[in-house]
Amino acid sequence: MTDLFTPGGVAAFFQVVMIDLALAGDNAVAVGMAAAGLPQDQRRKAIIVGLAGAVAMRVTFALITTQLLQLVGLLVAGGFLLLWVCWKMWRDLRAQGREERAEGEAALEAARGVAIGAAAKRQPRVKTLRQALVQILIADLTMSLDNVLAVAGAAREHPWVLIGGLLLSITLTGLAASWIARLLSRLRWIGFVGLAIVLYVALHMIWVGTRTVVIDLGKTHAYNAAMPGPLDIGPTEEARRRGK
Repeated sequence: MTDLFTPGGVAAFFQVVMIDLALAGDNAVAVGMAAAGLPQDQRRKAIIVGLAGAVAMRVTFALITTQLLQLVGLLVAGGFLLLWVCWKMWRDLRAQGREERAEGEAALEAARGVAIGAAAKRQPRVKTLRQALVQILIADLTMSLDNVLAVAGAAREHPWVLIGGLLLSITLTGLAASWIARLLSRLRWIGFVGLAIVLYVALHMIWVGTRTVVIDLGKTHAYNAAMPGPLDIGPTEEARRRGK
């Protein structure tokens, strides 16, 4: 647990907290958007089911993701998946995604009783409970994987930060998602900080993952011949990877 109090551990913990804040709030709003077209009596049920599903999926992914990231190439794939997450976050933070987001916030506000401050200008498209639950399931699946991947990527070398980050993610999603959505609505800069950190984690995962693939495939010599000297894979890095 001593790694938690090192400079690297503190920096990783800060990254994890900001990622959790940004993605837990976005998950709640995504669930609200999926439920926005339902009648009022069904909306609350769909949102509660959606947030419970998000918690369950985060627990499931938390149990397997750190092991999966050790497989050849999956760290790189996870990094590219997070780049897609960054694009979605950027789109939602810009004005073009504001109206749909407002619909989701309004639905979340009505169902959970937490004042977020949303004010949608149009009526959401009417949908059935089945349609809403399918959309919620897809949102839960993708955003839970995104969240766990981002946390795992930020704290891979700090086990206690990783465990704490995953527990925090599950707690925020299950108990405080509406409050986090309200916070993000009022303090939009938190979303941009979270976006910047997720972007950094994605690029770092791609960088580290590419180097581990090179080592695992025995292509270190060819890689070093193609890269500038400061970017070469050294004997220490290669031995550390092969020792795993």
